[in-house]
Amino acid sequence: MIIMLYRMAAKFLALLSTVFPVSYGFKALRESIFKERMEECSGFTLVELLIVIALISTLAAIAVPQYETFIDTAKRTKAIAEIRMLDQAILAYNINKGEFPDTLNDIGKGHLKDPWGHPYEYLNFENVKGVGPMRKDRFLVPLNTDYDLYSKGEDGLSLPPLTAPASHDDIIRANNGDYVGLASLY
Repeated sequence: MIIMLYRMAAKFLALLSTVFPVSYGFKALRESIFKERMEECSGFTLVELLIVIALISTLAAIAVPQYETFIDTAKRTKAIAEIRMLDQAILAYNINKGEFPDTLNDIGKGHLKDPWGHPYEYLNFENVKGVGPMRKDRFLVPLNTDYDLYSKGEDGLSLPPLTAPASHDDIIRANNGDYVGLASLY
């Protein structure tokens, strides 16, 4: 039985060697069948290129919005950190001088710009009559009792009440510094 299988395998290999003289296996079969086509054509087919372009487009469509969200979050986080830093500098000025500064220039930070390229806004309430320019919550109550400090956000626009659409992207200081964050979340 084993000898018979051996003889059949030998005959099959001999037959293959006459049909595929180069070698045995898939490579030899492919080379013999598609030899003419492979000599005429080289490179990628249009279908292969379209598939690659579709895959790259799909990946880009997923990645770009995620990247933009990451950048926006990083800018908001930077603005929050800078407002907290300015808040500490203003409080240190108050401790040293017994009053709040009139402008951010008094603490040496008047040149500081938010991540969107706009200057930070500071309003000392000692220099204000009434509550007109003070930042206000949805009940039109001032956010702070000492001073306002905020960034106008990405659009660079702002109005005193937080309910105004122009104020929704502002980064604000509220509750005398207990809250620093996005105005729309306050």
